[in-house]
Amino acid sequence: MNTTAAPLHSDGMTVRHLDVDISQGFPIYWNNHDAYRSQLLNALSFMFPVGEQFFIDSVRHFAKEVAAQGLTELSQDIKHFAGQEATHRHLHQQYNDFLVSKGYTPWVEHALERVIRYTAFFDPLTKLSITVAYEHFTAILGDGLLRHQSWSEGMDPTMRTIWLWHAAEESEHKAVAIDTYRAMGGGYLRRVALYLLISLEFLVYAFVQSTMMLLKDGQFFKRKTWGSALRFWFGHEGILWHTLPHWWAFLKPSFHPWQHDNRALVARWREDFANAYRPLTPQPTRHPA
Repeated sequence: MNTTAAPLHSDGMTVRHLDVDISQGFPIYWNNHDAYRSQLLNALSFMFPVGEQFFIDSVRHFAKEVAAQGLTELSQDIKHFAGQEATHRHLHQQYNDFLVSKGYTPWVEHALERVIRYTAFFDPLTKLSITVAYEHFTAILGDGLLRHQSWSEGMDPTMRTIWLWHAAEESEHKAVAIDTYRAMGGGYLRRVALYLLISLEFLVYAFVQSTMMLLKDGQFFKRKTWGSALRFWFGHEGILWHTLPHWWAFLKPSFHPWQHDNRALVARWREDFANAYRPLTPQPTRHPA
């Protein structure tokens, strides 16, 4: 992890229309024909539409105050953040609708809706802190998808395009929520306390939803499924080994997402997938201070 001479912002972001069509569906085991790997990511997709609307709302709540403080760059970032998350929400809703049509229950979607409803009384800065925590997790996983070829090799081409697009944009806007949080006076203790809670919540949600889907398929108790899970989490380039250093980094009082500079991975994605999307907003060019 590069923590020296890191920029304090990305080199720009834009809202994109991804040129894919999943209206006719996709193979359920689209990730290298692997039940566990496919259903784990399918489970994460079930979290996205509700979660991303919450993220948009929690960040945009402070948009006027950010603008009033003259934070022009952050104000523009908030607009791009909301636009990117809205396109993720739209495409993953189509994705999830197909899974539901195949008989899968979106348990985690309903769980998130209940939590959001029960915590509606939380103050806006606390809601933003929750977004900061979740955005760190999506950025970590996005970095892994962009960085480790083993995570995406063998994917159905359309699904690989979708997941790498999502990964790249999560990397592009990974600092917007925490920059907004700090600009609004958010402190360390609230950020870390909610992060520890969200860490547990995220793992439970992913485990329960993927388990339900594997049970429906009759795959949960198969040796092949557990072997795949162990390799994906603990093998070479496993999820655990990739995520753990980034998870710990968040606990530092001085933490900032761009202390881990992965702009080169995003630039590579932009080049490799340039024909897979249409920019909907201009992409600014930025230079680190």
